[in-house]
Amino acid sequence: MRFDVTGKVSLDHIYDQPDPRTYFRVLRPLGYGVPQQAKPYFAKIITEYRESQHVAVPKVLDIGCSYGINAALLKYDATMDELYARYGDEERAGESREALLARDRGLARSRQPPQAIRFVGLDTSGSALSYALEAGFLDDVVHADLEEHEPTPRQHAQLSGTDLVISTGCVGYVTERTLTRVVRAQGIRRPWMAHFVLRMFPFDSVERALASLGYRTVRVDEVFRQRRFASPQEQALVLDSMSAAGVDPRGLEAEGWLYAQLYLSRPYDITGTNDPNREQS
Repeated sequence: MRFDVTGKVSLDHIYDQPDPRTYFRVLRPLGYGVPQQAKPYFAKIITEYRESQHVAVPKVLDIGCSYGINAALLKYDATMDELYARYGDEERAGESREALLARDRGLARSRQPPQAIRFVGLDTSGSALSYALEAGFLDDVVHADLEEHEPTPRQHAQLSGTDLVISTGCVGYVTERTLTRVVRAQGIRRPWMAHFVLRMFPFDSVERALASLGYRTVRVDEVFRQRRFASPQEQALVLDSMSAAGVDPRGLEAEGWLYAQLYLSRPYDITGTNDPNREQS
């Protein structure tokens, strides 16, 4: 096993395949399920945004979207168990990419979205983005590394008009540089944000950067299982990283699972209209 600088096992190869089968086969034994746990929280904040801001079809930007998993769950009411069966079962191993795409397009046609949403995916993996777009999960894709580069004029136009920004696990690798560039692409508008962040990654620098742009951030008290550790070595390396960062893993990561926390950021509004504390009521 190879490990990245954070101590986590490197899973880069699962994000750059022509279809999602490797992604789901690798993650299934690890119990990866944070998109399923995130689904009701995202659905709630999208509904609240639609109703409070009077936007019929919110535009959601999913940072680190890979194969459009969050979009499939929210637009077509899919579940992670359904997607594991769809891509991870052995009988799918011999199917062509075209056959998989045909089945996914059928899914998109056969299910009326529970709520109208326009999903835009941002990722550095062109292969994953292409699949999600062709399958009909994503409505538009931005193939960019905003950690390293400012958005091009075309990417700026694609990002513009975003109502909500979400992510499920990329923050820590993605930093305030990406989020700042996304916000600045909106002009004077300020999208709402909801990020599921592994506890091993501090959110302080992101929160400070967002505060400078007019945001107030709250952390939801609940913790969310992301996945099992891939090996005892990965667990030991991550626990070392957490210890160095002053994060107590007892009862959580020390028991064999990576855990995430949810951070909600909304533009500060003295009237209270955009007060993120309402999410915890």
